[in-house]
Amino acid sequence: MINSTLLKEIKSDLPASIVVFFVALPLCLGIALASGAPLFSGVIAGIVGGIVVGMASGSRFGVSGPAAGLAVVVFGAIATLGSWEAFLATLVIAGLMQIAMGYAKAGFIAYFFPTSVITGLLSGIGILIILKQIPHALGYTSDYLGDESFFQANGENTFTAIMVAWQHLTPGAVLIALVSLAILIFWDKVLLKKGRFFQILQGPIVVVFFGIVMNYLYQNGFFGLTLDPDQIVSLPVASTIAEFVNQFTFPDFSVLTNPEVYKIAAVIAVVASLETLLCVEATDKLDPHKRVTPTNRELKAQGLGNLVSGLIGGLPITQVVVRSSANITFGAKTKLSAILHGFLLLISVIAIANLLNMIPLASLAAILILVGYKLAQASLFKSMYRLGWEQFIPFSVTILVMLVSDLLTGVLFGLVASIFFTLHHSYRNSYYMKDVVTNSEGRDVHHIVLAEEVSFFNKASIIKSLKNIPENSHVIIDCSRSKAIAYDVVDFMYHYPLQAELKNITVEMINFIPPKNILPSH
Repeated sequence: MINSTLLKEIKSDLPASIVVFFVALPLCLGIALASGAPLFSGVIAGIVGGIVVGMASGSRFGVSGPAAGLAVVVFGAIATLGSWEAFLATLVIAGLMQIAMGYAKAGFIAYFFPTSVITGLLSGIGILIILKQIPHALGYTSDYLGDESFFQANGENTFTAIMVAWQHLTPGAVLIALVSLAILIFWDKVLLKKGRFFQILQGPIVVVFFGIVMNYLYQNGFFGLTLDPDQIVSLPVASTIAEFVNQFTFPDFSVLTNPEVYKIAAVIAVVASLETLLCVEATDKLDPHKRVTPTNRELKAQGLGNLVSGLIGGLPITQVVVRSSANITFGAKTKLSAILHGFLLLISVIAIANLLNMIPLASLAAILILVGYKLAQASLFKSMYRLGWEQFIPFSVTILVMLVSDLLTGVLFGLVASIFFTLHHSYRNSYYMKDVVTNSEGRDVHHIVLAEEVSFFNKASIIKSLKNIPENSHVIIDCSRSKAIAYDVVDFMYHYPLQAELKNITVEMINFIPPKNILPSH
């Protein structure tokens, strides 16, 4: 619930919520369009993500709503199940699955994402935002606002769309975008330092109203410029309360006997949960105080959001990096900002849809370009490089793969790169070798002390060291410090004395516990 502590920060949270609202509105509509769902379903998901998830979540800055990463899943699911209403029933099941995951404490998965990968995710999202908004700033709208995929539905990709946009630029959109960027930069670099007024009245709010005024002037013949309908926000307009209520859709639970429903629900629950947990980690990294969001509570909140969204006709919901980073960038202090943005979405579709349909996409593209720049500043790349290859390579891999695929694939490849370095460390640090001495029998003594934790991945380095021991030596394998040794290593050491006899090597084991059961030889 909204308590007095949250209300104390309303002077910061309200302006931030307005900015997030302006960012979220076209994204909700664009993702609904890409999903093959009713346009209003995106707005419903934004409202539920803001109000329901915002209240239930433990995240201070996370903003939830429809996610571009699930658009393809939703599009395919509607085709498979045969109707939008059938899909909504599937979404309800997915929400229940997420709630169950929260109670099963599956949120611990978030803590397995390395810092280098999460930092790469943030920078990659920043670069992707900039690249994806350039066509909209130029007035080319072949792709929906908010798409995160490299390949677009029209056959173009992130880079070819920019090249085509230069050939089809709209002077009216370019003018709005350039002036909007100038306002935002001037506001950020100069006016914010001039007083509290400029901190409360955020630059993006001014940019949106500037865009509305310019669009109005264009429509009335000023400057000789125009904007096409697809270059402006297109929010469904309900002329009456009854018409507004009729835009809500309810699930068809008769499809629950179809096994496909549960397969699709499981995919949505897993993908939505992974995207949410990634965003939670990324948002916590952006938090000036580095607070840690309770991930199990977040899974429950997201599950509740998807449950409610499915019941009233909305798209699947996740926590979203773009909206969350915009929330932090423009001064939010508590989760009240996310909640208020949900109420603003609700009020807007009821009361001011016609006014919002005057907002040029070029204005919103300028705002998002600034958000992207803040996420991917050059200084961050320099800092990651100074940390060494172990951090810089997973960071870079995450970004590069994200730019040519999608968010989850980028993170997966970044994780693989991080695991490579982990295995390399494990390979090198499974044991240490004491100095070689000569015993009373004239044999060289090689004393190997195993590490505290010896895993399957250490087997190769241990085998290599033992194979390199020269003939007629004495080997001491010291397990006194080891608390856990993988069966593969134990199995090898158990049989090693037989191999050593062939080189006239004597073997001494310290605190080695032979396995109770040994697999038979093939």
